[in-house]
Amino acid sequence: MTTSQVRQVQVTFDCAEPVRVARFWCAVLGYVWPAPPDGFEDWDAYERASSPDDPGVWAACVDPNGVGPRLFFQRAPEGKVVKNRVHLDVRVGTGLVGEERLAVLNAEGDRLEALGASRFQLLPANEEDESVLVMQDVEGNEFCLD
Repeated sequence: MTTSQVRQVQVTFDCAEPVRVARFWCAVLGYVWPAPPDGFEDWDAYERASSPDDPGVWAACVDPNGVGPRLFFQRAPEGKVVKNRVHLDVRVGTGLVGEERLAVLNAEGDRLEALGASRFQLLPANEEDESVLVMQDVEGNEFCLD
């Protein structure tokens, strides 16, 4: 019998403004900035020491409870040109159906629009699936309110 080891994952976003996108996702998910590396009072001090000529090339946020994956944001030279191949589903309507689910999705959509997100498409319930609200983050990356 072999034992398998569970691996931690990090979700990485290519983006133009890593700090801005990281702040957005912290607010969406209730995540926080990770502790700065040893020997640094804060991330600004680390950044001044490590990349004084090119600040803001990356940022990260973490689940304060240690349950969810770390999110990492790195500056990429090119902009987004096609649909994401991978996206996050933010589970806000789990177990809800019909109008009650739509109300929760719309309320969360309103909250996220105030943070800079935009609504992309409502996928209405059908015979197999409940409604899902497709949103875009502050740089146009799709994610779903599920």
